[in-house]
Amino acid sequence: MSASGETTPAAMTGSRRWSDLGTRTASAVVMVILALATTHKGGALFVLFWLAASVAILWEWQRLIGGTMLFARVSIGSVVLAFAALYASRLDAMLAILIVVVGAAAMAALAGSGKRVWAAGGMLYAGLLLVAVASLRESFPFGARSIVWLFATVWATDCFAYFGGRLIGGPKLWPRISPSKTWSGTMTGVIAGGLIGSYVALRGLPEPWAVGPILLLSFATAALSQAGDALESGIKRHFGVKDSSRLIPGHGGIMDRLDGFVAASIFALAVGLIRNVPSIAGGLFYWA
Repeated sequence: MSASGETTPAAMTGSRRWSDLGTRTASAVVMVILALATTHKGGALFVLFWLAASVAILWEWQRLIGGTMLFARVSIGSVVLAFAALYASRLDAMLAILIVVVGAAAMAALAGSGKRVWAAGGMLYAGLLLVAVASLRESFPFGARSIVWLFATVWATDCFAYFGGRLIGGPKLWPRISPSKTWSGTMTGVIAGGLIGSYVALRGLPEPWAVGPILLLSFATAALSQAGDALESGIKRHFGVKDSSRLIPGHGGIMDRLDGFVAASIFALAVGLIRNVPSIAGGLFYWA
């Protein structure tokens, strides 16, 4: 959700201020149900769901930046994503990441002069999201918990930032990149996301668990989800577009909806790998 910290111009009051809320809410409910259902089911259904999302992100990104051989880039990139998903779901995250990097090099070669770095970046953006969620979900015994924790942290951050920004208003966060985002919305979102994410992470875990590190991890993840939102806003502003596509009513494209989640999930994967415990997802929660 890219509404983090948004507020409307002073002239927009009453029903106009909330005119998009119904459409946004309906779309969000459908996506939440699908995300939670596939997370609960796990296995091939979960991987296919996120493979589809990653392919959509790749298509939106490559279409957004332009360049040569767009169809070839998306087609080859989709195959690369499928192989990355296969190895990530088999808990070979490093090989999956290597596959994504090779795919990024292919995107750069096909995109043409002036677009090579952007094209490679799109492959990394979509691919690392897919590797992150597939690797985390398959990490026994904390796989489902790690994904639900990410959902709770990012969704809470987005929702509280949206309402905080519109209800409180105040100074803008970064007018040049995202003129509608406010400091009040951003801070409200990060605080709520960190607290709610920590609650979800700690609820039902056996003792002993270090509350402090999980709080810090959740707050960092919430903050990075806001950074991911700002990054995607900056990319769209650079290329002069409002939405990455029109796939989701009220939200724009898949990139628009998952911008914060991409950053948060890649961060979670990095933490899990760096911690070097037997389970990647366990590296997020086991701090004893």
